[in-house]
This record gives sequence, structure tokens and C-alpha cells, in this order.
Amino acid sequence: MSDLNRGVLYGASAYFLWGFLPLYWPLFSPPASAFEVLLHRMIWSLAVTLAVLLVQRNWRWVREVLRSPRRLLLLAASAVLISANWGFFIVAVTTGHTLQSALAYFVNPLVSVALGTLVFRERLRAPQWAAVALGGLAVAVLTVDYGSLPWLALAMAFSFAAYGVLKKFVRLDGVESLTAETAIMILPALGGVLVTEAAGSGTFLSVSPVHSLLLVGSGVATAVPLMLFGAAAHRIPLTLVGLLQFTVPVMHFLIAWLVFEEELSTGRWIGFAVVWAALTVFVVDMLRQARRTPRPASAPVSGSTAETG
Repeated sequence: MSDLNRGVLYGASAYFLWGFLPLYWPLFSPPASAFEVLLHRMIWSLAVTLAVLLVQRNWRWVREVLRSPRRLLLLAASAVLISANWGFFIVAVTTGHTLQSALAYFVNPLVSVALGTLVFRERLRAPQWAAVALGGLAVAVLTVDYGSLPWLALAMAFSFAAYGVLKKFVRLDGVESLTAETAIMILPALGGVLVTEAAGSGTFLSVSPVHSLLLVGSGVATAVPLMLFGAAAHRIPLTLVGLLQFTVPVMHFLIAWLVFEEELSTGRWIGFAVVWAALTVFVVDMLRQARRTPRPASAPVSGSTAETG
């Protein structure tokens, strides 16, 4: 198998695993709350990434990070953002709002582009402006249909896009970054688990061995797709990475519609149709630009395309 084909296999596997995540988190609810699941996800994700780094003997970056207060501050901010993103996602898929998760990851590339103009002073091409405008129109249509802002979707999209901006400054790979972020959150996470267990609302040891293993498995569910993505990122072009990432919201949409049977009113169909039109404009422009300025397969990948869900 060629290196490119291997990269496609790794990338597709990562995004398909992320796409199936809405089926994993509802396994805990009830009896576990979304907050407790989030705490365990932080703890066991750190355990998995530390095991990976131990095998790789990859610790040099730790000293470099500890010597830089600026990077530590950025990592602390990114840790808060990715934890919030995880929390919003778990709440969405455990409370019957998986469609909002799909919407979040459909509009995320558009939010990232918009943030690029604000933070990095990037200039948008006319098709990109059109895609962003259509994305805004889609949110307006869905707001009318829902009767209020789809706040879960917007919270996920903006927290993840802001997280991607910070990742550009931190400059760590996926496993290193996830290790640092979960290490920063480990004390609050452990404290939260101890408090919930002491209060009698914790479920880690009181439900069943299967339930406990599923909570531990939340770390594997978080880290494995990320490692597959890291293996793919150095083997396939950025354009292909960008196209593969759209499998995630498509799968979330299908799961919400076909598995969870969430309501899809006429207004929601129209809203998602506008989102898909925006992404069509966005992808066509991305492909045209890629043909004009081809990039090598080994180009570094923006942090905004990883650690989804």
C-alpha cells in the first residue's frame, strides 16, 4: 500500500470514528450526567496519551513548554475551550440535540474563516464571503424554526474555531497538545469526580463493571481518532483533509435523523439546505485554489481540523 493510500485510510478511519461518537456518549445517560462523563473523558484521555508518549519516549516538548509562560497560558486557554467544546457536544447528543452537533461542525469551517479575518487579518475571496453569508443566513433560518438561537451549535462552533486559532500559536502536535490540555484540567477533573462520588451522585463504581469500562473507554474514544488523524496528516494533502472532515457532520446529521429520530421540520430542512449550499461554495473555491497553489502532502495541518467531538 502506498503512503498516500495509507494516509487516506488513517484519515478516513479517524473521521469515521469521530462521526460515530454521538452513539457513544448516550450509553452513559442515564444514570451518569454529562458533567460526570466530561470529567472522566479528561482523566482517561490523559491516561491514554501518557501511555502513548511513554511508548514513544517523547518528552522533550514538556521542558520547552514549561519554560514558556506564554505557551502555558495559551495551553490553559485552549484546555478550557476544548473542555467546553466536549461538554457542549456531550450535552447535545445526550439531550436529543444531535442535529445541533451536525450544524456546529457544518458551520465550523465558515466560523474559522471568519475568525481568520479578525485575528490574522486574512483577506477573504468573494466565494468565501458568499459562503460565510450563507452560513449566517442558515443560522437565521434555524433560529426562526427553533424559536431561539441554536445556542449549542453556536457554542460548539465558536469554541472549536477559537481553539483552532490558539493551536496555531501553541505549535504542538495532536497527542502532545491533548496531553498538555488534559494535564492542565486533571486536578479540576479529579476534584469533580471525588465530589460527585462523595455526594452520592457519581456512577463510576456504583452501576456496573461495563459502565465503569465505558467511562474508562472515553479516553480511548478521544485519543485513538486523534492519533489516526496525526498519522494521516503527514501523508495526505490539506485539501483532502479538508474534504474528509465533512464526513463528521454528515454522519452526525444521519445519526440524528435516522437513529435518534430527531424532528426535521420544513424549516430545519431549509436551514440545513442553506448550510450545504454554503459548504458547496466553500469546497469548490477550496479545490480551485488548491489547483492553483498545490501543497505538498507533508504540509502541517491546522489544529482546527483535529480533536473534533
